[in-house]
Amino acid sequence: MITFLHGQLVEALPTHVVVDVNGIGYEALIPLSSFDKLPPPGQPVKLLTQLIVREDAHILYGFMTSAERDLFRLLIHSVSGIGPKTALNILSGMNVAAFRGAVASSDVKSLSQISGVGKKTAERIVVELRDKIGAAGTWEAASAQRTLSAGDQKLNDAVLALMALGFKPADAHDTIRAALTVLGEGATVEALVRAGLKKGT
Repeated sequence: MITFLHGQLVEALPTHVVVDVNGIGYEALIPLSSFDKLPPPGQPVKLLTQLIVREDAHILYGFMTSAERDLFRLLIHSVSGIGPKTALNILSGMNVAAFRGAVASSDVKSLSQISGVGKKTAERIVVELRDKIGAAGTWEAASAQRTLSAGDQKLNDAVLALMALGFKPADAHDTIRAALTVLGEGATVEALVRAGLKKGT
């Protein structure tokens, strides 16, 4: 399994990239969300990857963030009828936070506006992913709609981490606020989460 490529970006198009890794050129298909994050050609790049093996081809898909790759994997493994091409379309048409929020709030209309995703597919996405994405998706989408300061972003990341570990949104927020009061503004996300977990046990 090829899990990432680390080399020089040789070619970058909205649909694919070529990365030179020790003299070997790897082509990877990418979503628009990753294209926007690429460095200029000729610069070093680290691309997270997912290899899809078919009878007639081995196709490498590339992503600039783990959130994009995680969503790609979730779509192709958890939603019936969605393959790599449609999953890339979804990542190109909606950022990860907005997608998670749309699923959590059953926003079929927004999902069905993505190229290659009709109403029936959007409804299937909501039904099959809603429990997997849950309340964290709603919180994440709400946060994405406003510009956060560095301090607020740190607080938000810590709250999301606790929610991913099973905390209810209100409990996660109160717990992290309490941890921040004790540890101070200089506390890292990791320290806040650890303090929150200790308090929650």
